[in-house]
Amino acid sequence: MGLLPFRQQAAVPRLPERYRFSMEHVPDGACINALLQACGDQPHPVERWPLALQRSLWHLCILDQEEQRLVGFVRATSDQALNANLWNLAAAPGEDQPKLLKALVHRSLACLRRDLPGCSISISAPVQALDAIKSQGFLLDPGGIRAMGLRLR
Repeated sequence: MGLLPFRQQAAVPRLPERYRFSMEHVPDGACINALLQACGDQPHPVERWPLALQRSLWHLCILDQEEQRLVGFVRATSDQALNANLWNLAAAPGEDQPKLLKALVHRSLACLRRDLPGCSISISAPVQALDAIKSQGFLLDPGGIRAMGLRLR
C-alpha cells in the first residue's frame, strides 16, 4: 500500500485505558510469533527476531497493562532517504482489535512523518488491518503499483 500525503488525515485514535504504547519494551521472538499467529500470520524463526529488531529503525508495541502481555506490534525499516516500510503489523484478535490497529497505524505514521518527512511509506499488513490503514489515508495498490517481497528461508 502507498500513502498519498495530500489526503485529509483522520482524527487521532485513542487506546482504551488498559493499554499503553512502548518503544522501549523489547518483546522476545516467541511473544511476537504468538501475536502474529493469533492474527493468522506466519511466525518467523525465533532466533532471527533479535537481529530483525536490531536492524529496524524502531519498533512499537502495545502492552496490556492488566494482563502484562503484548497485544500490538509493528516495526519500521528505512533506507533513511526515500523509503520507509512498516512490517509485522499485528493486534490481538478480539473486541479491541480495530481500535488497537487504528492507534498502532496512526502512531507509526506519526513517528515516520516526524523522523523521515517526505519518505514513501509502504505497509505489509494482514486483511484485518485494511480499515485501519485506509482510515489513515492509504490506498490499496495505488495506480496498480504493488509492493513486492521476498521471504528468505
